[in-house]
This record gives sequence, C-alpha cells and structure tokens, in this order.
Amino acid sequence: MKWLADNWKVFATAALLLFCVAMAKLASYYHGQYVTADSLATERQQTIDDMQVRQRDVAALDAKYTKELADAQATIDQLHDDVATGKRRLQLNATCTKQSASGAASVDDATSPGLTESAERDYFTLRSRIELAAKQIAGLQQYIREQCLK
Repeated sequence: MKWLADNWKVFATAALLLFCVAMAKLASYYHGQYVTADSLATERQQTIDDMQVRQRDVAALDAKYTKELADAQATIDQLHDDVATGKRRLQLNATCTKQSASGAASVDDATSPGLTESAERDYFTLRSRIELAAKQIAGLQQYIREQCLK
C-alpha cells in the first residue's frame, strides 16, 4: 500500500491521460458525424435547389406552349368566325363534273364548289387538333432536351 501511496501521482496522471484519449476519440467520433451530416445536408440542399430551378424551367416552358396554343386556337376561332360571317371563304381545289348538254340549266349550276356545313365544322376541328398535337409535341421535345437529357 505504501507503494500505491507513493505513486498516486503516476496513477492520477495515467488516469488523466486515459481520460484525455477517451475524450479525443469521442470528439473525433462526433466530428466525423457532424461532417457526414453537414455534407449530407449540403447535398440535399443542392438537390432541392436543382429541383426548384427545374420546376421554374418547366413552368416557363409550360407557360410558353400554353400561350402558343391559346394564340393558335384564337387564330382558328377568328378564321371560323370570319368564314361563318362571310368575311372570308375557304378555298378548295375542286372541279365540278359538267352537266350533260341536253340537261336544262339550273340555278345550282351557278354556284361555286364549297364545303358542306359538317365538312366545314370537321375542317376547323381537325385544324384545332393538329395545332394542339403540334404544340404538345414541340413542348415535350423541348422538355426532354432541357430537363431529361441534362
């Protein structure tokens, strides 16, 4: 026991040294955890920022093609209204078969070829759908080029 009493300073120093090593290891462990969490948080923030930029880009792209589609539809509607009021006429490349010379001339022979009412409606419906499809395809192609292929 006398030996223990004489060397208490050595034991205290060794215990203090072991305590310091343990604290250093604990500090190193928590520092590593902090660095990992910090880099993960930075990576997640970058992902969020990238997603926000992409969302803005997609919203601008959508607005652009929605406006173009609305403008095209307005043009088609104006053309339809002009045709309906007689301001404009649809022109056809058509030929009429000649009536036989022995037949009597009638008022129907005086009119130029034209579309029936249902054919005219179908024309405007088709034109509207073609514009819609063209704008959708152009928008999707631009979306793929700008967003998916990045």
